[in-house]
Amino acid sequence: MGMLDILRISSSGMKAQRTRMEAIATNLANVHSTKTEEGGPFRKKEVVFSPDDVSEGASFGSTLEKRMEGVKIEQVVESPKPFERTYDPFHPHADKDGYLSLPNVNVMEEMSDMVAATRAYEANVTVAGSVKQMFQKSLEIGQ
Repeated sequence: MGMLDILRISSSGMKAQRTRMEAIATNLANVHSTKTEEGGPFRKKEVVFSPDDVSEGASFGSTLEKRMEGVKIEQVVESPKPFERTYDPFHPHADKDGYLSLPNVNVMEEMSDMVAATRAYEANVTVAGSVKQMFQKSLEIGQ
């Protein structure tokens, strides 16, 4: 594995974490959205990652022998968690019984996910910086 491969893997990780942060920002921005274009409350968005260039059904040994190309974003899905319901008969989006469905977004979960995504992004930036330093040192050796 060369240094360019390491940069490619690191950049795929940064892209994946950036997408994750965008989903988290969307979730936090809609934490109080009780009505969407689809008609119900906002549903939490979750990003699904998968390793890039690994065939399904491959054995563990053959997967180790193959070069990993990084991480890819499989899809952004809506969370299946149920909505929280509260009694608020005066809210304009309450149902006929007076109950209001709130988005399935937990602010504390989103904040902890944001910290984890930030740390993962920073780790990939550190790797890219280390590769840059290695390139510079190798150029200095050649002088």
